[in-house]
Amino acid sequence: MRMSAAITIFLLLFFLFMSSTSLAQHKYNSHRLTESDKPFSPKLALQIDPPGEKIVIVDPNIHEWGAYDSNGELLHAGIATAGSDWCRDLHRRCHTKVGTFRVYSLGDRSCVSRKFPLGRGGAPMPYCMYFNGGQALHGSPSSHVVRGNISHGCVRLHVEDAKWLRFNFVEEGTEVIIKPY
Repeated sequence: MRMSAAITIFLLLFFLFMSSTSLAQHKYNSHRLTESDKPFSPKLALQIDPPGEKIVIVDPNIHEWGAYDSNGELLHAGIATAGSDWCRDLHRRCHTKVGTFRVYSLGDRSCVSRKFPLGRGGAPMPYCMYFNGGQALHGSPSSHVVRGNISHGCVRLHVEDAKWLRFNFVEEGTEVIIKPY
């Protein structure tokens, strides 16, 4: 009797956990982002002119990114760390290239840099989404995702944001707009 009660409680708790996890993961797929849904208060517009396709906008001036649907509604947003004004190891500016690009390659959580750190590569870039040469949107540890531009040219996002973008929004061909610094 004790064993079946324990199993019943375990199954009940398991199904409750799975239900709440599924709802949390489905949150941004099921409805539009509203003021009360935002994990932080973005400076990005909740609505832009309808682009006719889904797009990702990165604004290095306000250090934010946003995923907009084809109607121009902001679905998900977060902090973005773009390329630095100066990279000491390269002895030059490392800005993320400004312009409109298309994602051409998608990675998973095991994605790593081929170039950095200099001389050996291997810097983690989970859920990388390459859009311009070696520049990509990718996850980074929270301590490396700041409201400042300190990267070598990639756009650093919180790992969970990069994972959401990679598996719920971005496909090969998705437009990425990097706004001017």
